[in-house]
Amino acid sequence: MKTRTTRALECSAVLAAAGLLLTACGSSGDDGSGQAGATSFEGRGPITYVAGKDTTGTVQPMLDRWNKLHPKEKVTFIQLPTDADAQRQQMIQNAETKSDAYTVLSLDAVWTSEFAAHQWISKLPEKQFPLQKMLKPVVATAKYRGSQYAVPFNSDGGLLYYRTDLLKKAGITEPPTTWAEMKSACAKVKKLPEAKGISCYAGQLQKYEGLTVNFSEAVNSAGGTVTDPKGKPDVDTPEAKKGLDFLVDSVKDGTIPKEGITYQEEDGRQAFQSGKLLFLRNWPYVHSLAKKSKIAEKFATAPLPGLKGPGSSSLGGHNLALSSHAKNKATALDFMKFFTNEKSAGTFLKEAAFAPPYASLYDDKALIKQYPYLPVLKESILRAVPRPRVVQYGDVTSAIQEETYAALTGSKSSEQALKDMQKDLRKSAAR
Repeated sequence: MKTRTTRALECSAVLAAAGLLLTACGSSGDDGSGQAGATSFEGRGPITYVAGKDTTGTVQPMLDRWNKLHPKEKVTFIQLPTDADAQRQQMIQNAETKSDAYTVLSLDAVWTSEFAAHQWISKLPEKQFPLQKMLKPVVATAKYRGSQYAVPFNSDGGLLYYRTDLLKKAGITEPPTTWAEMKSACAKVKKLPEAKGISCYAGQLQKYEGLTVNFSEAVNSAGGTVTDPKGKPDVDTPEAKKGLDFLVDSVKDGTIPKEGITYQEEDGRQAFQSGKLLFLRNWPYVHSLAKKSKIAEKFATAPLPGLKGPGSSSLGGHNLALSSHAKNKATALDFMKFFTNEKSAGTFLKEAAFAPPYASLYDDKALIKQYPYLPVLKESILRAVPRPRVVQYGDVTSAIQEETYAALTGSKSSEQALKDMQKDLRKSAAR
């Protein structure tokens, strides 16, 4: 038998997905969101936190702090694969079976619309989180049709990592701001004896979510768009072709090594740290790990280059959301507040180089002294372009990956790949 709370949850989710007012559901009181009939959060006890594998070793210590303070409301960490596509699939499977095994979900920022529209996550009480202290583009990733369905945990903007020692030796004083400058710098560096065997550039070009990110960045950095704000695809354009051609031509001319089309984040990081790459596109987490490597004092970061000037990163990061079928939602809400507060964000910045959602941390002089890339990262996030915010995100990202990889491997021309991608994205948008 369904309780009044359960019926309210279901009604709220359905109407929110339809973009309607919640007053039709009847009210269980104001939860602080300022909207009558919003979800009530009840139940206390053990919960789970579900995220990709923690390669930084910082998540469990933070959970231990919570568990010490809340012995009757302990959080168990469920680690999913490092691959984002595999994480998403397991979370969807859990939601579709209406299992309560997953409580708090760490969602890739671009998944919020999909999970909210399918009623896999609960609407959150917006006023109970300090969203006004966070960067606006980051907060926007946690909303669906104007309502708060998640809370930012960390943000992410792509950075260009580069070898300062080798550029200096080649007489180059500034990092490149365009793709042409990057290739020119690489040609000069390769003439150095110290650069024997080094490759120019790599990102994340294996056929997975990272390829969608890198493709989107290339298109946006060439003046194109993947989809407009309403989700309408727009990739069959000269600008999109220039972006895709940068990636395809870079593989052909050796700017990107052959193995570069197999790289995910960790592959590129390890190649850069071991001295095999001059330039690397990756996320901020690489900084703290590279500082412990043999190139610790030999690298720096810059904004991503583009066609005619600084490029645009895809807006990354993760948001915490609450599974619609979870138990102990009162505990879950309190845990989400703890895990995403400014103090926790500062800890994750210091210990794992996670990009914080809070604006103040980017302007902290003491932190900038310790993490000199913070101003660059803030610029990257503020200039970032979101990946398509669409309900059928799984279909969209699959189409992008399929066609981009076909162009990278030479089985299709850039022009044909983009035409086919446009058709596939239109079909997804029509569903």
